Amino acid sequence: QVQLVESGGGLVQAGDSLRLSCAVSGLTFSKYAMGWFRQAPGKEREFVALINWSSGGTAYADSVKDRFTVSRDNAKATVYLQMNSLQPEDTAVYYCAAPGTQLYYTDRQDRYTYWGQGTQVTVSS
Repeated sequence: QVQLVESGGGLVQAGDSLRLSCAVSGLTFSKYAMGWFRQAPGKEREFVALINWSSGGTAYADSVKDRFTVSRDNAKATVYLQMNSLQPEDTAVYYCAAPGTQLYYTDRQDRYTYWGQGTQVTVSS
């Protein structure tokens, strides 16, 4: 079974940093791009960041560019999201996800098949 387990969320103050982790099992991690998405209460889920299978390419939503950094450790089958300068508008449940196809690089949510349970990030003013 494919499993993605996020961790590292919590309650922080504006300006603080958090590092989210997503441990993946059940697929050949080094052959999959990995995406981060988030969903705030009452809002649609949105793309946050993306990294290809070999760390050779990344993409970010405009709202997090220059504040968030996505990285991965293929030996540990783990993808990370370093979040700096957090703001209240970053409050959301953060999900990691993998596409349904190996070696496929996309920010389209409908192309992602495997999803974690999410981890809550709350940023107070």
